Amino acid sequence: MATSPLSLVLLSLFLSLSLHAQAQAPAAPAPAPSGPVNFTAVLVKGGQFVTFISLLNKTQTFNQIENQINSSSEGMTIFAPTDNAFSNLKSGALNGLSQQQQVQLLQYHMLPKFYSLSNLLLVSNPVPTQASGQEGVWGLNFTGQSNQVNVSTGLVEVQVNNALRQDFPLAVYPVDKVLLPDELFGVKPPSASPPAPATKGSSSGKSNSSDTAAEPSPGKNSAGGRNVALGLIFGLGFVSMGILS
Repeated sequence: MATSPLSLVLLSLFLSLSLHAQAQAPAAPAPAPSGPVNFTAVLVKGGQFVTFISLLNKTQTFNQIENQINSSSEGMTIFAPTDNAFSNLKSGALNGLSQQQQVQLLQYHMLPKFYSLSNLLLVSNPVPTQASGQEGVWGLNFTGQSNQVNVSTGLVEVQVNNALRQDFPLAVYPVDKVLLPDELFGVKPPSASPPAPATKGSSSGKSNSSDTAAEPSPGKNSAGGRNVALGLIFGLGFVSMGILS
């Protein structure tokens, strides 16, 4: 079937209008850049981290964490103890820590790198925490399989089964126990006792021995002196008897 010149003109006009309409259509909006990560909001949404939030505020650690999350290229991983975890601590366990030690305890729950649950099973133990520094490596050990991860401090071991957040740059995992570092809660070695003072007997013994050594001991000279004296006495006696006779 032949195409009439009029049909060709109409088809050409239709294609031209279609292309023009596509050119004038507004482009799809680009995705808005994501804003800074709000770590506080993550914990508040979790609903069972009142004590953890209070400690972070008290020690002024919140701002440090959020600044690091939003400026570091490595991200962060945080283990958040629940309120029940803090309730199960021994009475006075937290109050017995200084302000600096409380900061170290909180930093011990933080890794200076983003880890998914599966990545935690591939790390080389121990993994240094934020509490590591001049005093040495304060590390955590990870074991497990599949999506079940066990985290151990040497004093405490707890399972990590789910995440409050697991999107770079921040991973937050709830834990049912406070992670207690051996450096703060381990058994301290006994301090060396000072040497015992010398007894009177031992000092007097030394004194006696020296005194004894200082005393002159009778020798041959004194015995010879006595013999000479006796000889003179007998000699004088014989002389006197001769004169009298």
